[in-house]
Amino acid sequence: MDKNTWIGFLLIAAIIVGFNIINRPSEEEIAERKRIQDSIAVAQKMEAEAQAISQQIAQQVDTVAPEETIDELNQRIEAVYGPFALSAKGEQQNIILENNKIRLHLSTLGGYVQRAELKEYKAYGDSVNALNLFRGDESQLSFTLITNNNRVISTKNLYFEPIINNPQNVTLRLKTNIEDAWLDFVYTLHEDDYMVGFEIKPQNMQYVLAQNVNMLDLQWNQLIPQQERGRTFEERYSQLQYMLVGGEMEKLSEQKHDQVQESARIKWIGYKDQYFSTVLIANSEFQSSTLESTPQDAFTKYIKEYKTTTSVAFDITGKQTTGFTYYFGPNHYNTLKSYDENLSSDEKLNLKELVPLGWKIVAWINKILVIPMFDIFSSWGLHIGIVILLMTLVIKLIILPFVFASFKSSAKMRVLKPQIDEINAKYPPEKMQERQQATMALYQKAGVSPMSGCLPMLFQLPVVMAMFWFLPTAIELRGKSLFWAEDLSTYDAVFTWDFNIPLLGDHLSLFCLLMTIVNIVYTYITMQTQGGGQEMKFMKWMMYLMPLMFLFVFNDYAAGLSYYYLVSLMFTILQTMIFRWSIDDKKILAQIEANAKKKGNQSKSGFMQRLEQMQREQQRLARENAKAQAKKMR
Repeated sequence: MDKNTWIGFLLIAAIIVGFNIINRPSEEEIAERKRIQDSIAVAQKMEAEAQAISQQIAQQVDTVAPEETIDELNQRIEAVYGPFALSAKGEQQNIILENNKIRLHLSTLGGYVQRAELKEYKAYGDSVNALNLFRGDESQLSFTLITNNNRVISTKNLYFEPIINNPQNVTLRLKTNIEDAWLDFVYTLHEDDYMVGFEIKPQNMQYVLAQNVNMLDLQWNQLIPQQERGRTFEERYSQLQYMLVGGEMEKLSEQKHDQVQESARIKWIGYKDQYFSTVLIANSEFQSSTLESTPQDAFTKYIKEYKTTTSVAFDITGKQTTGFTYYFGPNHYNTLKSYDENLSSDEKLNLKELVPLGWKIVAWINKILVIPMFDIFSSWGLHIGIVILLMTLVIKLIILPFVFASFKSSAKMRVLKPQIDEINAKYPPEKMQERQQATMALYQKAGVSPMSGCLPMLFQLPVVMAMFWFLPTAIELRGKSLFWAEDLSTYDAVFTWDFNIPLLGDHLSLFCLLMTIVNIVYTYITMQTQGGGQEMKFMKWMMYLMPLMFLFVFNDYAAGLSYYYLVSLMFTILQTMIFRWSIDDKKILAQIEANAKKKGNQSKSGFMQRLEQMQREQQRLARENAKAQAKKMR
């Protein structure tokens, strides 16, 4: 290797080494990770013993044991729980906290939200009861407390005393053996809001907890029950997402088990289902987090299991409160966006990122066009089917100039086909360069660009993709019926069977079937304008095969999306008929011939000039290669 190569390798090695040095964790971060790992190990050991004692405590409720047995049990409780032994016994109660949107059940055992109901929504197949994001043992939030005599206590095993301040403010108090030392969990709910304030307020806990404690470790686990009819799509859109401090969204895999150890600071962690989410927001930040997502077996009633182990700043003196905010609610874009109103860029939560709106340009179109248009039509009190119909009409009008330009370009290419066939017959395949030159000369003379039909189609593609992303994630479609479809947010199965057909599944969706039939009709109409020839037969069969492929692809999709494509295709067929009526091939050919005679048309477009330049360069390289080969033969 020469000197430059060695220098290159050395520079690459220096960059890699420098990158690793810059990004390696600091001593404080290493110490923090070790502290968390040690705390988890000790907590797991203490947890096993605490569970055994809890079972014995439960047994004492129903049986009268000898006094010495009770004394021994109390001694063991004192040994395990230390200053929290007073709270190791109690009776589990549910405290209700509600407004007109949500109802929360707070458990006095553990002091966490045990059940969250959304009053305005129902689970699929249940028209009576409110939708439960979770209930019972499906969700659990626990904090690890380290006492001044090195006891490691988990709050989920302790009983809190409820103090109901008012119907929307509840304090759960964790008492200790010191009379004026306790830990308060304060929950605050506001009217017409999905947000719940959650504060941890210590009172004289410096006499109970270890003096070096300045972080509070928490463990948050939750099972996500299936809420929708279409499990496949619910699994696809259910995902653990979290927002880093600074506004960058991160996600765990929605398809397979995924675990991440995040050293960066986190603003909030979201346990997301297809249409609903539970989000825990830190008033300061989460640090040194481990996040895990596990898909559940298809035969269970659960979609995913999410787990988080993380830490937050904690002041045992109580001078600074450790605060959180819960969000229990729908993945509704405008609702989530409203929480950023009147906030600076640094304070914005960006919860709206929980709603998937597609790639960057597609998401941009959804935000500035599709969602506002949907909101306007919905505000008129129209049926959801009419709303989608009007949206389709508006989108068709927006992209109409592009579609017309593409259709007109196709018409120009069509009328030139006889002359193209003459060129192909004159120049055999082995004279491909001459054939291309003659074809380009004909296009330049006629004033036609081959790209003029493709570019308009590319311009309308992002708008079409925006609707593809928006409709399956629009919670407004959930539970809305149209004709035979009971719920436009899931598939409208009119035929079902007890076995699984590969690619198709166990049902057939009617809107998807109608869309496929109309798509085949549209393909037939389009093919009528194409020229014949043996070489085109295979291409025509492929064009007919694509609509059939869409039947298998969209059979599981939301009926609202298939309905949109059905209506869109019907508009497209009508549009095509109008274009054919308004565009005369003979007039186009006469116009092309008239333009060809004008002197102004002899000037070449930039595209044609570049294309011819590329052809000349190819010919030059071909000649040079031929000369080089001839020299080698000598």
